[in-house]
Amino acid sequence: MDMNHQDSRFITSEMNAREEELDQSLRPQEFGDFPGQGSVKEQLQIMVAAANRRKESLNHILLSGPPGLGKTTLANIIANACGRQLKATSGPVIEKPGDLAGLLSSLDEGDVLFIDEIHRLPRQVEEYLYSAMEDFHIDIMVDSGVAARSVRVNLPHFCLIGATTRQGKLSAPLRDRFTMKCRMAYYSPGELQTILIRSAKVLKVEAEGEGLLEIARRARGTPRIANNLLRWVRDFALVRHSAVITRPIAADALQMLNIDRDGLDEMDNRILETIIVKFRERPVGLKSLAVAVGEEEETIEDVYEPYLIQEGFLMRTPGGRVVTERALKRFGRSHANPPSRQPTLFPPQNEDEEGDSPAGSNASL
Repeated sequence: MDMNHQDSRFITSEMNAREEELDQSLRPQEFGDFPGQGSVKEQLQIMVAAANRRKESLNHILLSGPPGLGKTTLANIIANACGRQLKATSGPVIEKPGDLAGLLSSLDEGDVLFIDEIHRLPRQVEEYLYSAMEDFHIDIMVDSGVAARSVRVNLPHFCLIGATTRQGKLSAPLRDRFTMKCRMAYYSPGELQTILIRSAKVLKVEAEGEGLLEIARRARGTPRIANNLLRWVRDFALVRHSAVITRPIAADALQMLNIDRDGLDEMDNRILETIIVKFRERPVGLKSLAVAVGEEEETIEDVYEPYLIQEGFLMRTPGGRVVTERALKRFGRSHANPPSRQPTLFPPQNEDEEGDSPAGSNASL
């Protein structure tokens, strides 16, 4: 029994390793293989080239934008372009200053430290980053009480790349210490098609250009979603039709996942329909909306809402979230009252419930 359990753990670990290796192979390793994000990419290329010519470490970089747009991939590309080692972690993992001190002291001269979800760093840890980023040293308190003393630890010059989906959640002192702040945008269908052509080659999937473009159109402007959908369509084509992905096959496969031509899935439609029907097209706060659709507030704010706003289905107003004319047309309706006259069904009780609060606005857009 124990042996079987150990074998199962080993096989699972081996399968996870293979999957992780495959995911890594889908990530471009050079700027030239990274489509889209033209302005951001050009700025970073200039920054990297200048640092290489001066033979100095890069200045600190903040990458922000919705999840799945390639922030981690860009961090790897930057490190490769500099010929430096990348050490990656995430904000929630660094729980206390000692964790950060151990991580920073393990860096070598010129290394790139990547912190994903940097907005989730504990505030006391964040404060230790100030001196590390600016003066390349940290002061650590040793012992306690009357024996307490401060010990300065000098650090090698390093580049910190922070990634966040909520730039507004970062404190001003931390945000200001990043020399370069890059906001990543959603990809066009053409750019996603280019990504999928490369991914299909890596996955050894035979696909027509129109088939990949159909996937790209429904991928919410996000490479991560596009690659996940490609895997699903590959499996669907293999079982239901043939190994070749065509446009009709891609459309059928995505329809099975309830992903329509606008890229909206079941939860997107549930959010819109809830505002239209249950809240009678009136502005609704995030908390009330989350309860009504049975989803976490952060998931709505980070995953669903940005795309719905980007595509013109949803708006944020001082009173809360309201649907647009385009959303109403999806359900065969028209505005009962102009949005500006609509009363608030559930008046905001605090900043989290405020539909257009400064923090909420930065977090989602």
